[in-house]
Amino acid sequence: MTRLFNDPNDFADEMIEGFALAASRWVQQVPGGVIRTTEAEEPTVALVIGGGSGHYPAFGGLVGTGLAHGAAMGNLFASPSAHQVYQIAKAADRGRGVLLSYGNYAGDVLHFDQAQERLRAEGVDVRTVTVTDDIWSAPKHEIHKRRGIAGDLAVFKAAGAACEAGYDLDGVERVARHANARTRSFGVAFTGCTLPGAAQPLFTVPEGRMAVGLGIHGEPGIDEVDVPTADGLAALLVDALLDEVPDAVDPSGARVVPLLNGLGSVKYEELFVVYRRVHRLLEKRGLTVVEPEVGELCTSFDMAGLSLTLLWLDDELERLWSALADTPGYRKGSTEARRRVVPVLREAADASVVPESSPASRSAAQLAANALEAVAEAIDAAADELGRIDQVAGDGDHGIGMQRGSRAGAGAARAAADRDAGAGTTLERAAEAWSDRAGGTSGAIWAEMLRTLGRHLGDDQPVTARVVAEGVTAAKDAVMSFGKAKVGDKTMVDAIVPFAEQLATRISDGGRLRDAWGDAAVAADRAAQATAALAATMGRARSHGDRSIGTPDPGAISFALVCRTVHGILAAQPTLTPQKEN
Repeated sequence: MTRLFNDPNDFADEMIEGFALAASRWVQQVPGGVIRTTEAEEPTVALVIGGGSGHYPAFGGLVGTGLAHGAAMGNLFASPSAHQVYQIAKAADRGRGVLLSYGNYAGDVLHFDQAQERLRAEGVDVRTVTVTDDIWSAPKHEIHKRRGIAGDLAVFKAAGAACEAGYDLDGVERVARHANARTRSFGVAFTGCTLPGAAQPLFTVPEGRMAVGLGIHGEPGIDEVDVPTADGLAALLVDALLDEVPDAVDPSGARVVPLLNGLGSVKYEELFVVYRRVHRLLEKRGLTVVEPEVGELCTSFDMAGLSLTLLWLDDELERLWSALADTPGYRKGSTEARRRVVPVLREAADASVVPESSPASRSAAQLAANALEAVAEAIDAAADELGRIDQVAGDGDHGIGMQRGSRAGAGAARAAADRDAGAGTTLERAAEAWSDRAGGTSGAIWAEMLRTLGRHLGDDQPVTARVVAEGVTAAKDAVMSFGKAKVGDKTMVDAIVPFAEQLATRISDGGRLRDAWGDAAVAADRAAQATAALAATMGRARSHGDRSIGTPDPGAISFALVCRTVHGILAAQPTLTPQKEN
């Protein structure tokens, strides 16, 4: 378990600060994560990687010459926010374009895609390559749905070396996609990991048993078997990966890079015992082993487990894999001295400056701040239960993420409302803060809902029940477009849709907002509870779909809780009719 921490809520921030100080030869901290301290003589394409903290050396430890130019570092096991990714990409960009690369997780995709859209709107050429190396997370015909685990390093290394070699953005993107297509990984665990301050690990495995096909965020394995010998485990890993040789590869005499990755508490000596057999088995199958790596490459706190990755080489990939690299967490060969880089950072907006607003909008902003403060209190009380529900088929961090996001959102909303901001500005600032602190899929979705609703309410127009209902409907549509989920996928959308539809119907029929919201909250709660009968088809829980049957979706449950809490605030306020202002 993780023993050394101060306030668990500050762990990631304090870890990033300490890491940047300790690794100042390679990296410097900027808002959102870290970037290189040095740069090449001539500008190159910038490789920006990222993900949740808790996986060192991924992701900050892979920033340096020959690898990444910057890493967006989210909270523990939670994706960095779109704002964090944007800030890192802006700081790392040298005018030749930016490649974003990260593991294929729903929250990361949502946030990185948002950042990409923002950068493109500013004229920056940005591309994305997600890593999909985990063979157990989806079948071969759905390879695009697979998650990224330790194969991240293979893709990042190829792309980073291509940047260093002067490839243009088209070439760097091509190489990254090519490396991803030729990378396969498979992992096992003997125990789960325990986050700072948590009393229990995210999952447990019975003594003498081993979880097969685990994720790196505390997701339980797909299967469970008896713990084999070291040689038996080596055979299991090798056989699984050689059963799925990439389509373009002729395995006869092929060259491969094996990466044997320890997930946190398996000792190097144990890894070497396993690797001894892995190496011999690969040679026995007629493969040529090239520059293998054994050690901690992508960890999961104190998880006892390991994974094997195979990168199937061609001439170009071998050249890029063998190229020099110098980062805090991964080095190959020796590199020449570089000049120090001075980051160009975007000025942070002055939170004390707010746009002009109408009295009615300012009144609505105060109501929104009150509601968000009540929501933060309700989430605090429910966080443990939300985490327990999420642990059944996910990584168990939904409660923690909702706590972080709701607290930050409430604080930002109160600060804005007390400076006489209108409803639109208040909700938009709450959205930004929620996204930054929560990260993850739920952080992106709640930010999108709050932001969309805020834009509909504005700062100077009348705040009527009809406008609120239209804003909620727009938020529902934005979330469905944003996350690609639909009713029946066992996500938050299962509760959002009936809530928005019931609210719109009741307001259209002439109901007051307080009453209509209460009826809609009942519909959301009923729909959230009904997700217990569904199997998950999206997100991290998708790999454990049937396991989630009998347990409701945590995102839907937390959405219903928020709706009930907001209704309690509305019930104590003057009501809004469809046409009248507050």
